[in-house]
Amino acid sequence: MTAKPPVLQLAGVRKSYGSGETESEILHGIDLTLQPGAFAALIGPSGSGKSTLLNLIGLLDRPSAGTLTIAGEETTSLDDNNLTRLRGRSIGFVFQHHHLIPAFTALENVAMPLLVARGRPDDEMYERAGKLLDQVGLGERKQHLANRLSGGQQQRVAIARALCMQPQLVLADEPTGNLDTHSADDVFALLRQINRQAGTSFLIVTHDPRLAARCDRIIELVDGAIVSDHANAAA
Repeated sequence: MTAKPPVLQLAGVRKSYGSGETESEILHGIDLTLQPGAFAALIGPSGSGKSTLLNLIGLLDRPSAGTLTIAGEETTSLDDNNLTRLRGRSIGFVFQHHHLIPAFTALENVAMPLLVARGRPDDEMYERAGKLLDQVGLGERKQHLANRLSGGQQQRVAIARALCMQPQLVLADEPTGNLDTHSADDVFALLRQINRQAGTSFLIVTHDPRLAARCDRIIELVDGAIVSDHANAAA
């Protein structure tokens, strides 16, 4: 059996903004590999480059140098259309704010990535969205408007939406940052459950040391460079 390629591989990735005398390098030669089924935390102080790195991994921006490979596909030579295709097929996003459409139901919000990809609604897309809502514990709230759900429930809908295209990698940027401790623990446990059951890889940016300590791997970024990257035996 052929081994699956890493879901993520960065080699010598640098990112600069500006040019000439005003050029400023934010990321300084990042090397990082995530294997299928990874559950990793990305930590570091504000201004360390975490958001810049996440934007590059999420194919929302391009590196200034180095190579970035997603699910075996090297991305730096891809045009915008092919980057969009790869991002939609391989990467899911969960943000600190859920970014749901308030006037849409939970079911409609989860189905939105499929609707965008296919251009028209169909029964299969809503069936898949419904199963995902069942999976995140919101089966009884499928027809509730997003703005009628609690903060924790809204983030669960956002997680289901991130999984709708069956991505290999989910990028979670402070996914519990707006939640109370109890809701944060519930949402984090859900991410872990999905990781273990479906084998989906997660890279989770968090300022919460409690949550980082529950990940299999902790990657620390300081001043645009990885200063620590180790397995977490306590997870």
